[in-house]
Amino acid sequence: MNRRQFLENSGAVASALVIGRHLARAAGGDPFTGPFTLGVASGEPSADGFILWTRLAPAPLAPDGLGGMAEPVAVMWEVATDDTMRSIVRSGTVEADSRLAHSVHVEVSGLAPARPYWYRFTALGQQSPIGRARTAPAPNARPDRMRFAFASCSNYEIGYFSAYRHLAAEDADLVLFLGDYIYESTYPAAVADRLVRKHDGPTATDLVGYRNRYALYRTDADLRALHASATCLMTWDDHEVENDYANEWSENMRVSPEDFLRRRAAAYQAYYEHMPVRARAMPQGAALRLYDRYRYGDLATFFVLDGRQYRSKQPCEVPPSRRGHVAQDDCVERIDPQRSFLGFDQERWLFDGFQGNDTAWNVLAQGQLVAQLRQKARTGEVGHWTDGWDGFPASRQRVLDAMTATRLRNPVFIGGDIHSFWATDLKADFNDPASATVATEFVGTSITSEPPPYELFQQLIPENPHVRYFESRHRGYVAVDLDRDRMETRLQIISERRDPAATVSTLKRFVVESGKAGVLPG
Repeated sequence: MNRRQFLENSGAVASALVIGRHLARAAGGDPFTGPFTLGVASGEPSADGFILWTRLAPAPLAPDGLGGMAEPVAVMWEVATDDTMRSIVRSGTVEADSRLAHSVHVEVSGLAPARPYWYRFTALGQQSPIGRARTAPAPNARPDRMRFAFASCSNYEIGYFSAYRHLAAEDADLVLFLGDYIYESTYPAAVADRLVRKHDGPTATDLVGYRNRYALYRTDADLRALHASATCLMTWDDHEVENDYANEWSENMRVSPEDFLRRRAAAYQAYYEHMPVRARAMPQGAALRLYDRYRYGDLATFFVLDGRQYRSKQPCEVPPSRRGHVAQDDCVERIDPQRSFLGFDQERWLFDGFQGNDTAWNVLAQGQLVAQLRQKARTGEVGHWTDGWDGFPASRQRVLDAMTATRLRNPVFIGGDIHSFWATDLKADFNDPASATVATEFVGTSITSEPPPYELFQQLIPENPHVRYFESRHRGYVAVDLDRDRMETRLQIISERRDPAATVSTLKRFVVESGKAGVLPG
C-alpha cells in the first residue's frame, strides 16, 4: 500500500466511525429495533430542502407485507443543524398508514443551501436513527467542486453489501443508485451451495412479494448506513420488476400486456414505498414518473433517466422469450427510427433540458451501457445486444445529435446493469473511429451480482476502439470528484463479495478534461 492509498483508507475508516456514532444515537440502544428496522433515508436534494423517508416495520417480513403494522400512526419528523439534534430548524407530523405500507415521504423546504443537516423520526414512543442529508447549492451559486458516487446491481443472495459501507465512507455530496436495487428473482434450491444468504421467499410477483423483498434488502446494515449518511437520487433498471422487461411487455411472450401491467403496478408501488422520492412520484396504476433534472449550482446538472417504463418492445424477439440476446446486423427492426429507448416524450423532455443549459458539466444517469458494442451472434456474424442502447441505435443517435446541436457542455453518461467497469468515448459515428467524440461514458460494476465472462468480452475490445477500458473481475462502485476543469473518476473495488468485512481499494482512475470529451488515464 502506497502513501496515497493509506491516507484514503484511513479517511474512509474515520468517516465510517463517524457514521456509526450517528446511527447509534437513538433511544433504547440499538436504533434498528422497534418500528425503524428499515432505517431512514434522504433524497432529491434542492437548494432549500430534500425528501426524508422511513417506513414503520417492527416485523419487516410479516407474511401480509405490512411489516407488523395495522392502524394509522402519527410520525413526527425533525431536522437540525447539528448531529446531536439540539438545534431543530424544521419539524412536523405526518400520518403513516397501510395504504403505503406505513412509509412516509416528507418534503422538507425552507433550509439553507449547500450545507449538511441531520434528521430523525419519532413514532410509537421510539426515535429512529439520526440521518444526515445535504441541500444542493443555490441555482446561481458557483461551487468549486463536488463529489458524487454511483452504484448498481446488488443481489442479496450471492454477496454481502460491503461496497455500500465503503461508499458511505466516501462522504459524497450525492449518491446515485442506477438500477437493480433489488432482485425480484430467487435462486432455485439446486444452487443453494452458491448462496451467501437467502431471499425472504420465492420470486416476487405481487405487492406482498415486492414489499418484503425491499424490506429484506433494507435490513442490511451496510445499506442502511449508506442511506443514513448520504442524500441520493434513484432510477431503476429491470430487476425491480422482472428481468429484461420493456414497457408493457414481459420477457415471457406467453404473458399478456394486461397481466404484466398488473405485476408492474405492484412492483412500482413497492418501489415508491421504499425510496426517498417525492409524493408526485406516487404510482398511478402501473405508471410512476421517475425521470427528472437536478441542479448543483452552475457546476453540474444531473439528468436522471428512465430506460424501462417507456421503451419500445425488444427487437427481433426469439419466441417464446423477449429477453435480451445478440441479434445479427440484419435485424431491421433494431434500427427502426420509430423505436425509442426512452420513449419519445422523455426524449423531448431531455432535449428541452439541453437547450440553454448553462452548467459546466452535464451528467446523464441511467441504467445501461450506452456505447455501441459489436459482438458475435450465435451464427458467428456481427451482432448487437437487444436489451440495451444497442437495441435502439436510432434513439441513441438522436440523443448524441441533440448534444451536438445544443452544444451541451461536458456531457457524461453514467450507467450500470452489465456488472463490469467500462470507460468509453461516445462517437458521432460509432462505425467511424475517426469521427468526433461527442460525450464520455463510465459504467460501474455490480455491488454483488455475477459478472460477464472477462475473456469473452476482452476479445471484443479490438473490434470496439471507442472502448477505452473494460474490467469484469471485481465488484464495487464508482466515485467521482468534479471541479470546473476536470472530472476524476475512481473505480473502487472490494476484496471479496462473500466477505462481510471486505476491504476496498482503487482499481483505476480516469480523467475527463473540461471542453474535451473523451477518457484520459488518471
